[in-house]
Amino acid sequence: MKFNLLHLFFTFLGALVLLFIVGPLVSMFIATSPIEIVETVKDEEVQKSIWLTIGISMGATLFFATASIPFAYLLARKEFVFKKLVKSIIDLPIVIPHSAAGIAILGIISRDSMLGKAADSVGLNFVGHPIGIGLAMAFVSIPFLINAAHDGFKAVPIRLEQAALTLKASPARVFFTISLPLAWRNIVSGLIMMFARGMSEFGAVVIVAYHPMITPVLIYERFGAFGLKYARPVSVVFIIVCVVVFIGLRMLTSKKNQLRINKTV
Repeated sequence: MKFNLLHLFFTFLGALVLLFIVGPLVSMFIATSPIEIVETVKDEEVQKSIWLTIGISMGATLFFATASIPFAYLLARKEFVFKKLVKSIIDLPIVIPHSAAGIAILGIISRDSMLGKAADSVGLNFVGHPIGIGLAMAFVSIPFLINAAHDGFKAVPIRLEQAALTLKASPARVFFTISLPLAWRNIVSGLIMMFARGMSEFGAVVIVAYHPMITPVLIYERFGAFGLKYARPVSVVFIIVCVVVFIGLRMLTSKKNQLRINKTV
């Protein structure tokens, strides 16, 4: 095998990048004793914040998926004026500061806004409410779902849909029986990414609702009040939860896809 100096240099650069990602996390885990982790797991405030974070992120993901997935299909199949502008708008939450995103969300859900006044008329205040937190999470994470679903629908052969349409299948039936199942892997990947990104959001959420306290806000609160020693165990536990949930959803998705393939075969 011919020795390639360039590839060796690229490997070295890759190792530095991996070390940059893994190093701080490993350092944090090493600095946290098992006793601290156990005590943190037993902490009712931590437990409550973790369940709240998972629940709100999951709810926001499923709620916005009902509109985002059809929208992604439309973007993948139709050409229209200002389509590039629309796609740029979708990516906007990724590039703007998340604290600014929180301010933007607060502007439309505060009691002074039209939406806030309408909600207030039925006794609902989005600010400091799980719904407000869900909106902030969804705002910064929805591009991951739309882009992944768009790529999935784009990869579905148009001729399959056209063949079904020529056989008098309705557009709705084509969407639900051909397009959606064939793009399912990308869609689920987008759902997982949106859910995971929503769980980790801090900047937008803390503007909209400091309480009830999701885990990223709790970590910040403990760091500000008690310092690194008390914030670190919560961070370690939350990272473990995020990784377990992420791997679990990935495994569940892979298993379902494998079952679908076996049935098809």
